[in-house]
Amino acid sequence: MSERKVAEIKNLIKNYGGKGFQTKVLKGIDLTIYETDFIAIMGPSGSGKTTLLNILSTIDKPSQGSVMLDGKEITGLNNKDLSRLRRDKIGFIFQDYNLLDTMTLQDNIALPLSLNGVSPKSCVERTNELAEMFGLAEELKKYPYQLSGGQKQRGATCRALITDPKIIFADEPTGALDSKSSKDLLECLRIVNENRQATIMMVTHDAFSASYAKDVYILSDGLIKCKISRGSERKEFYDRIIDVQTSMGR
Repeated sequence: MSERKVAEIKNLIKNYGGKGFQTKVLKGIDLTIYETDFIAIMGPSGSGKTTLLNILSTIDKPSQGSVMLDGKEITGLNNKDLSRLRRDKIGFIFQDYNLLDTMTLQDNIALPLSLNGVSPKSCVERTNELAEMFGLAEELKKYPYQLSGGQKQRGATCRALITDPKIIFADEPTGALDSKSSKDLLECLRIVNENRQATIMMVTHDAFSASYAKDVYILSDGLIKCKISRGSERKEFYDRIIDVQTSMGR
């Protein structure tokens, strides 16, 4: 594990609703994410895992607490600075792909670079490199409606990676995929984490998906209840995740 911090939150609290009618979703979370980490956040519905991801990825703001991203406190940034931060430092992978139907897969993947003014030649070179890694080299000229769900999600992952962001946030990335497509995507995430030193935070309800991470944090009632770290074998890690979930009655 690298000692360079990519993200750090301290005493993170998030409430929803007005005064006197507030729902406390996060109740004082502390979490540090280092370069090359691959962490999974798990928890039952309503535990706060998606809220945690949304705050760390600048989609939402905390009620209280500190949120640092790449060494910068982000809670006080204006919309312009937040947009720049998302563009330069963050990659997103959503459950529903968010590919543009009017663009080819190649153009979808290259879009963040194009918006940043990168030359067409460099866009094509970097797109081809990632497409080869994710088994999409033969699909680049196709449109999203011509692709399977697994191909769409791997394309969305290439798009998230193409700017070499400081951190990738994945929100239930396998939620809409069949078992084979899920495994293919998770293997790709493992490879980019290990070979390209990508830093990944993934929210998932699925123990199989979580077992591809290096560390799993389990949330319950707005708090981190435990951390499980992977050993050498993914299957053994999966079994330990299941055991912890069972012991917690989940």
